[in-house]
Amino acid sequence: MTKDVEVAEQGQGGEYSAKDYNDPPPAPLIDFEELKKWSLYRAVIAEFVATLLFLYITVLTIIGYKHQTDPNLAGTNQCDGVGILGIAWAFGGMIFILVYCTAGISGGHINPAVTFGLFVGQKLSLIRTVLYMIGQCAGAICGAGLAKGFQKSFYNRYGGGANTVSHGYNKGTALGAEIIGTFVLVYTVFSATDPKRNARDSHVPVLAPLPIGFAVFMVHLATIPITGTGINPARSFGPAVIFNNDKAWDDQWIYWVGPFVGAAAAAIYHQHILRAAAIKALGSFRSNA
Repeated sequence: MTKDVEVAEQGQGGEYSAKDYNDPPPAPLIDFEELKKWSLYRAVIAEFVATLLFLYITVLTIIGYKHQTDPNLAGTNQCDGVGILGIAWAFGGMIFILVYCTAGISGGHINPAVTFGLFVGQKLSLIRTVLYMIGQCAGAICGAGLAKGFQKSFYNRYGGGANTVSHGYNKGTALGAEIIGTFVLVYTVFSATDPKRNARDSHVPVLAPLPIGFAVFMVHLATIPITGTGINPARSFGPAVIFNNDKAWDDQWIYWVGPFVGAAAAAIYHQHILRAAAIKALGSFRSNA
């Protein structure tokens, strides 16, 4: 099957260039036909399992680091353990692995903020968006529960991987960190999966998980000292449910509002400014009038 070639913008000298890609049509807001398709439920299961694995590995990494650097234990010091760099690698590395594994099934979101951003960008229907978020949050709870089941005493002693605003930072600073951090992540997701990159073997290029994982890694380096780094409401929600600490619940709203605002801003910036979707739609309307 040959590709449709569309006329693109006018270049230098009055010549027009052809583009060799097709932008997918906007997803319908509500598509009840999706509910009859096994592919939807398979994708939700993939999101559930991926988020479960993500929380299990990352929460145990945090707990292990805190145990190895616990000043109350003999023979430990602050130079032991993986450090903040290692924690950031654990989060970024797991996202790289899991996006690579699940991209062809569900898109490899593993994050309600990413799912919301793609919904704002008209890449997902409302039904798929809600089901993905439910699967992701359920997976996060189960992943944190597994971590507690294997290391209950350490889990309770070292905070269960629950996110809270660090001492010395106010809630406004924490909210800003979550907004900007999520913007970086979701902007990277849109850019890495842009049809202009001419994916050949899948709707997600083979290298797309790499910049996404690196974005998670870099944001963690910047924001772990401030918020512990959320940028993923499911990651913050799962440990909060299992650890069930008042401080974690008091700060929980930051880890939902911040990522959703950042995701929406990234979607609007990429789709309506960089890709000028609104202008293209207006031009198409005028040409058909």
